[in-house]
Amino acid sequence: MTMLVEAQPQASVAPMASLQELHFEIERLNSEYARVLDSERFEEFPELFVEDCLYRVVPRENHLLGLPIAVIHCESKGMIKDRVNAARESTMAEPRTLRHFITNTRILESGDEVIRAEANVLVVQTMINRMTEIVLSGFYLDRIVRSGDRLRFKERLCIYDSLLLPTSLIAPV
Repeated sequence: MTMLVEAQPQASVAPMASLQELHFEIERLNSEYARVLDSERFEEFPELFVEDCLYRVVPRENHLLGLPIAVIHCESKGMIKDRVNAARESTMAEPRTLRHFITNTRILESGDEVIRAEANVLVVQTMINRMTEIVLSGFYLDRIVRSGDRLRFKERLCIYDSLLLPTSLIAPV
């Protein structure tokens, strides 16, 4: 039996304008994320996440092999708050300026409840008496949800390209 064209089920496709608006909202979330970290406003960092969340910083090799080892692993907003407090309390490092460059944002899936997105990340640091250097390059894999009137991270995986990181990596990336 052949169905009429009008009667055949169609995949739901969001109008271009709404995809552009969603892309802009994700860009705004990433910009806020970078601003909070670059200005060392770490106390604001947990507010970018929902209560039941996952935040991990993991080498690319471990991610590809499905290995659980991560440099940073937080399974809730409370754990992120603890990480922020520990970073504030224990950091005794030479003063530095960090800059996060989050680029090439891509929406992988836009569902009713969860948005899957990906973006490249480059983090550089500058110390007053040294040249600027790359601290981390890689990408983010995100699950983003709408919480109230804004987007927040349900899951953010920071997958970095190198196996080596500076020992000074204490703060979130």
